[in-house]
Amino acid sequence: MAEPEVRIGSVDAGDEGDVDMQGGDDSAEVIEVGETGAAEDGATAAPDGEEKPAQRVTFVDYLKSPMIELLIGSGPSQTLLTAHKALLTRSPFFAEKFTASFNTRVELTDEDLDAISCFLEYLYTGEYFPHKLPSGNLEPDPSAPKIDDSGAQLLKHARVYTLAEKLSMPHTNREISNEQKSLKSLSHSKIHLITSTALAELAYARYVYSHTTRADLTIRKPVASFWGQRSHVLRHETEGSFREMCLEFPEFAFDVLSFVLDAEEKRVQRRQTTTAEDEVGRSARKRARGV
Repeated sequence: MAEPEVRIGSVDAGDEGDVDMQGGDDSAEVIEVGETGAAEDGATAAPDGEEKPAQRVTFVDYLKSPMIELLIGSGPSQTLLTAHKALLTRSPFFAEKFTASFNTRVELTDEDLDAISCFLEYLYTGEYFPHKLPSGNLEPDPSAPKIDDSGAQLLKHARVYTLAEKLSMPHTNREISNEQKSLKSLSHSKIHLITSTALAELAYARYVYSHTTRADLTIRKPVASFWGQRSHVLRHETEGSFREMCLEFPEFAFDVLSFVLDAEEKRVQRRQTTTAEDEVGRSARKRARGV
């Protein structure tokens, strides 16, 4: 039997989905397929009315897309990177830039090169260095000390977190992409795997309170909790920097104080509850003895 010949051409709206098969025993089948529009939600309507899922976009499809230049930083350290457009548009930030006009270069002069590098690595591989191991720890980084005494390792992941927030924040009501929410979650989880000193933690806290909004409790609340539990000890190790931090960022001081007061209030409530239960127990025993 001869192989079918497929012809794709335009058809009238009233003939959508019709299949015209011609030929006999000795002739090839000729199948004419009309150009039909996609059904809602990206599905393609089948002739019998059933919906078929949209064709999967492969990684090769991403690599076939045009290359976009990314100009990172400013001054002597300014760096030019390139990335595939189809991958970049997974971020609403880039998608809107390419919707307005086809730009082949995007300037990110205020962004950190290492953070952008981590973002691109995540787009291409789903992770960024240092990777999280199955054990829950981070893979060793030969270029970094085992204990972060400057805040550099904490700030690396904090910058990825704030960058993901920026690149995932649409200017319209479009939904934030799952990829970027995952990047935020990933970077935030790595922050808590860093072993650091008090000065490093203070440098991290300063970055958090200068680069995030008050509503971002995901990253601010753990910072306030950390200092609220340890400030009576760590403030002596920071050589006055803790006081300067509180004066420079009153919201930080308020959050730490609120944590301390809330913790004390809970302790008082627990003591009162325990005392009341003890009183009830003693009263019950007295009544029992009087029976």
